[in-house]
Parts: sequence; C-alpha cells; structure tokens
Amino acid sequence: MSNPLTRTKSVEQSMADTEEPGSQLKKSLTWWDLTVFGVSVVIGAGIFTITASTAGDKAGPAISLSFVMAAVACALAALCYAEFASTVPVAGSAYTFGYATFGEFLAWILGWDLILEFAVGSAVVSKGWSSYLGTVFGFSGGTSEIAGIEVDWGALIVVTAITVLLVVGTKLSSRFSAVVTAIKVSVVLLVIVVGAFYIKTDNYKPFVPESQPSESGGKSIESTVFSLITGGGDSSYGWYGVLAAASIVFFAFIGFDVVATTAEETKDPKKDVPRGILGSLAIVTVLYILVTIVVTGMVNYKELATSAGDGEPKNLAYAFGLNGVTWAEKVISIGALAGLTTVVMVLMLGQSRVLFAMSRDGLLPRTFAHTSRFGTPARIQIAVGVVVGVVAAFFPINKLEEMVNVGTLFAFVVVAAGVIVLRKTRPDLPRGFKVPLMPVIPILAIISCLWLMLNLSALTWVRFFVWMAIGVAFYFLYSQKHSMVGKRARGEIPDQVGDDRRASVAKANDPPA
Repeated sequence: MSNPLTRTKSVEQSMADTEEPGSQLKKSLTWWDLTVFGVSVVIGAGIFTITASTAGDKAGPAISLSFVMAAVACALAALCYAEFASTVPVAGSAYTFGYATFGEFLAWILGWDLILEFAVGSAVVSKGWSSYLGTVFGFSGGTSEIAGIEVDWGALIVVTAITVLLVVGTKLSSRFSAVVTAIKVSVVLLVIVVGAFYIKTDNYKPFVPESQPSESGGKSIESTVFSLITGGGDSSYGWYGVLAAASIVFFAFIGFDVVATTAEETKDPKKDVPRGILGSLAIVTVLYILVTIVVTGMVNYKELATSAGDGEPKNLAYAFGLNGVTWAEKVISIGALAGLTTVVMVLMLGQSRVLFAMSRDGLLPRTFAHTSRFGTPARIQIAVGVVVGVVAAFFPINKLEEMVNVGTLFAFVVVAAGVIVLRKTRPDLPRGFKVPLMPVIPILAIISCLWLMLNLSALTWVRFFVWMAIGVAFYFLYSQKHSMVGKRARGEIPDQVGDDRRASVAKANDPPA
C-alpha cells in the first residue's frame, strides 16, 4: 500500500470527479469573465491605501521598484498557474495541483494555506469596505457598540450580500463584478490623469532615501527575517526598505490566482484560464506602477509617512488633499468602496471552491461537496459567509495582512515546483498553455517568491507556523482517515478510473478479430 502522505490523485481521477452527480459545477465562464474576476480582485485595497502608506513608511519614491519586484514574482508564478490550470481544469487551484504532483499531505497543507489566504483576506478587506462606507456617505464608519461589544455591521452587510450573490450563481456574480470593476478602473485612471498635472520632479529626490534605524535596531520580532539574518538593521528606507516594501505591496496583487480556482466552471479552460490569469495581471501591473509614480510625484514621501500629520496611515485621498484637490477624496473613496466590494466577492468565491475540492476528496466532510440547483456549492458558500462575517464583525484583525502574503507565496512556490514535476512525470498530458524556457521560469518563480517571504516579519512567520501546526493536527485526526484516494487504495470504494484505464489497456492488447 502506498504511503498515505505521498499518495497522489491522478489527473484522470480529478477530471472524473468533476462529473460526479450532485457535485457538478456549472460551466458558464469565458476568458473575459476570468479577466474581469482577476482585475476585480487585484484592484482593491492595495492601490487605494497600501501605495501611499508604504511609500511613506518604507520605500519612498522607490515604491515603484517595489511594485515591479512584486509584479515580476507574480508574473513568474502566473505562468506556472496558467500551465497547471490549462492541464488540470479542476476547482481547487494550488491544492488540486499539489495533489496531482506531490501527494496528499502537501496538498492538504496547500489547501489549509489557501483557507488562510482567502478567509483572512476576505475579513480584512470587508473591514476596509466598512471604513470607506462612512467616508462615502458622511458618517464615522460601519461600526457600533452593542451590549458593550464593538460590532462592525458594515463588514457584516457586505459579506451577507455577497454570499447571497455567490449562492445564486457564478455568472451573475461575474456580471456584477464587471460593472463594479468598470467603476473602479475609471477611478484609477482618473487618479492617474489628474494626479499627473500635480507632479513635482523634486519629490523623486532622493529616489531611494537613506536608511533610518529604528529603536529596536532591526532586531525585534517585527523586523524582517532577511534583516535579522544579515544584520542589516531596520527596513525603513534604503534598499532594505525597498525589499520590505515589495513583500508588503505583494498584498496588492493577491487574488489573481483565484482565477485558477474557477477553471472547472469555465467553458474552454485550456485557452480561457491562461488568458484570464495573464491578462488580468498585465492590466493591474501597469495601473499600479502608474499610480505609484503619480502619488510619489505629487507629494514628498516624508509627508506620506504615518508619523506625519495626524499619525494615521496615509492613502491616495490624503495625497490629493495636500495638493488642494479635495473633491478627489470623495471620488477615490467611491472607487475604493467599489473596488473592495469585488475583492471580497472573488476571495469568498475562491475560498468556497478550494473547500469544495477538499470536501469532494474527503479531506473535509463530504456533506459539503454538493451543488445546488444554481450549480454552485451553496452549503460551503453559506458556511464561508457565516465564518467570514463573524470574524470581520467581531474580531480585530488589522494586523494579519502579512499572513495572507506568506500563505500565498508558499502556494506559489509549490505550484512552480509542481509544474516541473508534472512535465517530467506526465509529459503525455494535453496542455493548453506551456511555460516557456522550462525549467528556468519556474525556478526563477521559486527564488523570487522565497525572496519575498524572507522580507516578511518574523512575527508573521511565527503566526504562519502556528496555523500550519493546527492544520497538520486536523489532517492526522480526520482527513487522512476519510480521504477518498485512501479509500480507493484500500479497496473500500471502487477505483472507476483505474478500472477504465485497465480495460482500455486490455482492449488495446487484444488481437484483432
């Protein structure tokens, strides 16, 4: 009997499971829908908030280089995702890819990792949505104290509405996303065009500000792992600041991999998924870099630091306000509200598809692996909505953004390595897209993602390992015993794919009549 930890789920079995009665997702998406999903989830909190605050606190005008570094890492990983998704067009993204290449245990780790990415990401962004709600409509924000407990009712409202939308249908969600995405892209373009008239070239000097030591001397648990290893001091400004900023602004790119989770619901996944992944990433990268150039040209980076002014993290609206363009604050807030709406939606969509794939494989309770009359995994979607809504409404989670980054980067590393493995082990599989310069591109993807991971804080790593330890315990206590692949290996359920394959071989070897 094969080792339970390394037993793989064949590509053929993954494809066969998509036809299981009662667990079929409706194929309704095109490459354009996927591109919209990608753009809608990536253009969100990052472009409206992280850009200005990270420039002020970490990198100065060189924040544009930080975005380029993060974009390069994402582009390399995107090529790997595109090949995998066109080869194995099944819900689950990195989890499904890992199961086909490295085995069940690592697949579980990836799935557990993606749960962290999507759940925390959804909760964090929904709380950001709630804060912008007050700016747009002129009140203090979407929070109130009820019976002595602070409740973020704004976050609860957006999570509830999106859950209903996702339960009703993926295509309807795509149409809604397209309309909202058009609004926020228009706002971003307005920011770029209007802001360009207020650029002062002196604000770009020095492009890479001189490093400034902190009180801890760069030796606290809040320091990056790289600075602790090299003894390079604090990561504020200087090249350490640029590197640390790249790892932070990576959060702004989070989500393009969600496109891969919808492969099973795409009409022509071998062509459409690669187009959706690469197309959306190209669009948002150009927009992000243009915004960073504009905002650091409009305002000196020192004025964007958290310590400046009111001591609060700065955003794009603040930069326009310093230039007297006060009307832009309302417009940017509307764009941010629209942007965050679709980010929450697509993250929750990705969360449910990963959980659906894990449930179908028995690593989570199989009762969740059912689709509704709308062709969506309604049970899981509702459960996701309840968990995300409760976390966002009742828990302070503003310090957990970096956990999303480390989890996503880890998944990128495994996917890049998996592409190399699958090329070697299954060269016969039809691939709608192939990574060029194999294996150079996947190796560069692995190196760049590991590099960004090293530039996250040590505290983030501690939290990540705690989450992973909980996941490992769950796997050995429940998932390993209930695995469908394990049950097939033990003969507890028939291996239909294996039987079909053996019959096909036998037929091919029969002498002609």
